[in-house]
Amino acid sequence: MSMQAHLAELERRHQALQREIEKEETLPGTDELKLHELKRRKLILKDEITRLKGEKVDATVH
Repeated sequence: MSMQAHLAELERRHQALQREIEKEETLPGTDELKLHELKRRKLILKDEITRLKGEKVDATVH
């Protein structure tokens, strides 16, 4: 899988988690533990996306 395809997949998963978080927040009796876990997973993905984009920029500069 190319770097671009990998980034696209990570971004797709990040967006899917965002939608799931928004859905969970609208439900009555929201499971706070589940919501916390979803947000944690989303942050991990965001960190990975940022890291890979930084590597991509570094690779094109050098």
